[in-house]
Amino acid sequence: MSITLKKADECRFDMISLGEIMLRLDPGDGRIRTARSFRVWEGGGEYNVARGLRRCFGLRTAAVTALADNEVGRLVEDFMLQGGVDTSLVKWVDGDGVGRKVRNGLNFTERGFGVRGAVGVSDRGNTAVSQLKAGDIDWEYIFGELGVRWFHTGGIYAALSDTTSQVVLEAVRTAAKYGTVVSYDLNYRPSLWKDIGGIDKAREVNKEIANYIDVMIGNEEDFTACLGFEIEGNDKSLKRLDLDGYRRMIERAVTVYPNFKAAATTLRTVKTATVNDWSALCWYDGKIYKGIDMPGLEIYDRVGGGDSFASGLIYGLMTTGDAQTAVDYGVAHGALAMTTPGDTSTASLAEVERIVSGAGARVLR
Repeated sequence: MSITLKKADECRFDMISLGEIMLRLDPGDGRIRTARSFRVWEGGGEYNVARGLRRCFGLRTAAVTALADNEVGRLVEDFMLQGGVDTSLVKWVDGDGVGRKVRNGLNFTERGFGVRGAVGVSDRGNTAVSQLKAGDIDWEYIFGELGVRWFHTGGIYAALSDTTSQVVLEAVRTAAKYGTVVSYDLNYRPSLWKDIGGIDKAREVNKEIANYIDVMIGNEEDFTACLGFEIEGNDKSLKRLDLDGYRRMIERAVTVYPNFKAAATTLRTVKTATVNDWSALCWYDGKIYKGIDMPGLEIYDRVGGGDSFASGLIYGLMTTGDAQTAVDYGVAHGALAMTTPGDTSTASLAEVERIVSGAGARVLR
C-alpha cells in the first residue's frame, strides 16, 4: 500500500504543519539557572518539520498556528519568514497587554554535555495556539481550495489543552477527505498530559487520531505510552528495545492500524549527552528498511534532531517513493541538525546527500 500524492501543480503547498511555535531562549554553553544572556530562535515540534522541508529541501511549506499579536509574536513571525515558511495561515489573536488571557510560548533550553543531559523548561500556559478549538481553522478552505500535498502534526500539539486534540482530529479528517497525505509524530511528553488526564488520556486521544494517519513516527516510548504497546525488548527496566524489538513494535503498529502506509522510529542509544549511536527504521509497503548507521555520533545540540529526521523522511517519501532513500535522508538530516545550535536545521540537501553517500567530515574548499 504505497503513498499516493496529489499533483504539485494542483496545490498551493507541498506541506503544512499544525502546532505551537515558541520562542526558544538558549544560554549557549552555560546553564539556564545562571545565565545572564540568551540567544533566541523559534522552534516547535511540528513547525520544525515544515521549516526543514523548506530550508533544506526546498519545498513549499506553511505553518498553521496562532500567535498573540504583540512584539514577541511578531518576532516569532520574523523567524518564520527567515526560515521561508509561509505565514499566511497564522491566526493572530489580540492580547490584553499582560498575558492574562493570551500570550506566546517560551522555551528555555540548555544543551547538555557529557554526563549532564540537556534541560528544557517551557513556559506555554494560556498561549494563543493552545486555546484553539474545533471550528477556529477553516480546514475546508486550506485542503479543499488551496490544496495541500502533505499535512504534518503531532502529539505535542494534541496535548496542549483539552481542545487541541479536537483541532487535530478535525484537521486530519478533512485532510483525508481531500486526499492529502497525513503524518503524525507521537512525541510523548508526560508533563503535557499530566493535568489533562495523564497517560490514559494520551492513549485515548492518540488511538483515535491514529485511525486517520498515513505515516506514523515515534520512538519506543512514544509507541508504548501513546498507543499502549508493551515493551518486548532486552532491557525492560530501561524501556529500551533491541533491534528485533523495534522491528516487532513497528510490525505490530501496522497490524493494529492497517491505515498506516508507513511507520518509522529513530534508533538512539545515549552514551553521553554528546555521544549517541544514531539510526532509524522505516516500515513501508510490507518491508522494514534500516537507515544508515551512525555509531558514536557527536552531538552539539540534540533538540530538534527527531524533527529533522521526520522532514528528511518525508522529503524522501515525497520525491523518490523509495523507503530506503527516505530513511537514509532522515537519519542524515537529523544527524546534521544535531551538529548546530537551535531547534531547526541549517543543513542543505547537498550536505544530506554527502552523508548518505558515505562522505566524511573533511573540509570543503
